[in-house]
Amino acid sequence: MPDHVRIYEVGPRDGLQNEAVSVSTEAKLRYIELLAAAGLREIEATSFVSPRAISQLADADLLLPRLPQADGVRYPVLVPNVRGMARAEAAGARALAVFTAATDAFTERNIGMTVAASLEAASPVLRRATDLGWWRRGYVSTAFGCPYTGAVAPARAVEVALHLVELGVDEVCFGDTIGVGAPGQVAVLTGTAVAAGIPLDRIAFHFHDTRGTALANVAAGLDAGVRCFDSAAGGTGGCPYAPGAAGNLATEDLVYFLDASGYHHGVDLEGVLAAARFATRTLGKPLTTKVGQAGGWDPATGAPIGRAGVADRC
Repeated sequence: MPDHVRIYEVGPRDGLQNEAVSVSTEAKLRYIELLAAAGLREIEATSFVSPRAISQLADADLLLPRLPQADGVRYPVLVPNVRGMARAEAAGARALAVFTAATDAFTERNIGMTVAASLEAASPVLRRATDLGWWRRGYVSTAFGCPYTGAVAPARAVEVALHLVELGVDEVCFGDTIGVGAPGQVAVLTGTAVAAGIPLDRIAFHFHDTRGTALANVAAGLDAGVRCFDSAAGGTGGCPYAPGAAGNLATEDLVYFLDASGYHHGVDLEGVLAAARFATRTLGKPLTTKVGQAGGWDPATGAPIGRAGVADRC
């Protein structure tokens, strides 16, 4: 398989949506600017859900038109329904993600509808996005386990993913929403998806590091041939509707792992660390990710790269 990996940054959306600290539009813009400067080319910028539901992202209509227009950078936005689609279109979006889950119990608590109803709501959104020529992603949350009903069979997650493919998504992202997946399960889910007709280059994974298995799961995904993984600079984020869910896989940890494993991705570790430190300072938190604390490492000299305490670029 090719040795190039796409890193899909979700910090500005998934990393902020569940934070209690209010983050200004200006701070979000600076955060995204630092991420783009680090070489990230897919940055999920915000969400056009109801401002009452996710108040942290209520400024989506103001934020999107002001994003830095760097060459080759894609800014997908989360869109739940036709109302959100109208807002996203008016704000100048060119790429989107829709979302559902593998269990009714989760979607009912998350968005107040069944999986089937969520797919029905996504249908006109994806149809309009296709007509406009936008890039389209579909999330299948709780692909490994649900906080309300327990383990999820791979066939069930793939069944939902196939519905999204039929609706016109370019890529399906399987989410380990509460961080219960293990490497063997990643391999089985990938194999099940491919056997059902979903090509490897249309599969992505979104791992939460709740139980410390995120990087191990990335390794399993790489071995299975998947080449797109979500992460959030600083390891921020989590799902507000999933009890016990901790932060996302940290982008800095993912970048270090991919560098050490010989994969190409085009992202600069020091740049990501600058963005991660900016994000966590803005949120009033310490940077507690592994690479955030220790920095990277230059195997040619033995010197640390971007270690905490070194002046960053923000």
